[in-house]
Amino acid sequence: MPHIHTKPGQHDLTASAYIVRLDNVDPSIMLHMHKKLKKYMQFGGHVELHETPWQTIIHEIKEEAGYNISQLSLLQPANSLAKVSNSVIHPYPLALATFKYGDLDHYHTDTAFAFVTKEAPHHKIEDDESKDIRLFTKRELLNAKNDLVPENVKEVALYVLDHILKNWQKTDANDFAS
Repeated sequence: MPHIHTKPGQHDLTASAYIVRLDNVDPSIMLHMHKKLKKYMQFGGHVELHETPWQTIIHEIKEEAGYNISQLSLLQPANSLAKVSNSVIHPYPLALATFKYGDLDHYHTDTAFAFVTKEAPHHKIEDDESKDIRLFTKRELLNAKNDLVPENVKEVALYVLDHILKNWQKTDANDFAS
């Protein structure tokens, strides 16, 4: 989906996924080459007008990474709000951050989620999506130059590997309404 807000200083809401593969010697973050920015980024996209961030991430993961949500475990804090009357509880994001998009006077406010898996994706990546996917260990992220992996993506990915992975629990992503 294209940017909804196109005037200088405006913000678009996005949702993204940091997927950790646990089937290697060291946990590795999956990143893909962003077609416009030409850098390795987390999977994700714009929240469409009829979607929640959670609904967005479910379809973006399938389109960009080839995963069904059922192939992934969602990382969540051990103690979290389970119910609110007359409301749908969505998963806790690992980060909610606003950043400048490219060289434009435009911003994305991103709701980022963390997932783990030991499986390869079940689906083919959509035709119009980047097929250039790479696994980054902690050491590779630390050594990656900012023109390869943006600094903010590295910082969040390292936070996932160093803190979220150790302190949050694996939950069934299907437990959350889409």
